[in-house]
Amino acid sequence: MKKLIATVVFPLVLAGCAGFGGTPPVPGERMEAVKAKLGQPTATYSAGTETILEYATGPFGQYTWMARFGTDGALQSYEQVLTDAKFATIRIGSDDKETILRTFGRPAEKSYLALRDMQVWSYRYKQSGVWDSMMHVHFDRNGIVRELMAGPDPDKEEKRGFFR
Repeated sequence: MKKLIATVVFPLVLAGCAGFGGTPPVPGERMEAVKAKLGQPTATYSAGTETILEYATGPFGQYTWMARFGTDGALQSYEQVLTDAKFATIRIGSDDKETILRTFGRPAEKSYLALRDMQVWSYRYKQSGVWDSMMHVHFDRNGIVRELMAGPDPDKEEKRGFFR
């Protein structure tokens, strides 16, 4: 069994990580070249004349890269967006679900707070580059951002109980 894991499973896991561990694309690269380097994006968005490719690491991942292309098909920027600095750019009262989606990509989780009549999109990330956290973006019924709340990621917290 150990031999099977070492020869089959381990190389597959490494191959899955290789797409984000290689040389990052540089501004000016063509969209086709970026896709060849990174693989197919997890989502594609349009923002005016821009095309945005999302490369998310999944519902339990803490990193999402966004590749932004101009009308000429050349890469304008490539950045990891699940950071404190990027979350600080959210404009409460004016950003909406579409701007959040185009800026941060798909959330790890969606929930609804019935008593407050708010939908919440939650993003896993490394707060201050260290702590396993979640940023919760609260939207009103019109889809406008009304609140941000950061807190520990419950899936990564040590479970403590009375009998443990």
